[in-house]
Amino acid sequence: MAMRIAISDCLLGIPARYDGGTKPCPAVILLSRQPGVEVVHVCPETAAGLPVPRPPAEHRDGRVVFADGTDVTEAFERGSAACLERVLAAGVDFAVLKAKSPSCGAWMIHDGTFTGGLVDGWGTFAAMLRDAGVPVFTEEDVERAVAFAQRGESCDDSFLPLVCKALGLL
Repeated sequence: MAMRIAISDCLLGIPARYDGGTKPCPAVILLSRQPGVEVVHVCPETAAGLPVPRPPAEHRDGRVVFADGTDVTEAFERGSAACLERVLAAGVDFAVLKAKSPSCGAWMIHDGTFTGGLVDGWGTFAAMLRDAGVPVFTEEDVERAVAFAQRGESCDDSFLPLVCKALGLL
């Protein structure tokens, strides 16, 4: 049976980021190409109809704002809800999302000052997935799982068993 994984488009090399670029992650691309893995592509920001490129956005005072102060919370929530619906309908096993993103960040996000600072927190989409019970990982977690394998260490002892299983390491 296939393992279904929701993956941020930018991590797969698809131009979806605010700056019009990508953040291809070799470990995530490797994961996406494993036998038996089905990818559900996600980008809540483009799902909301936000353009590529667009101004950078960060969470500030419970809202999502562009650097110029424009409140885009509703767009982020709308795009995240659309992606959540697709992910749940597909029955994904877990998600691999872009770290620190205002939509996809898990555990840490940018602090709302647009200076590169970080705070504990969750992106809009990542929080929706978490609240729906979908395990959320970032590209940094996948890179750690691949590093376990390269060092010949057992992935069983890591906190990433789902990722390791999808990589064929378990």
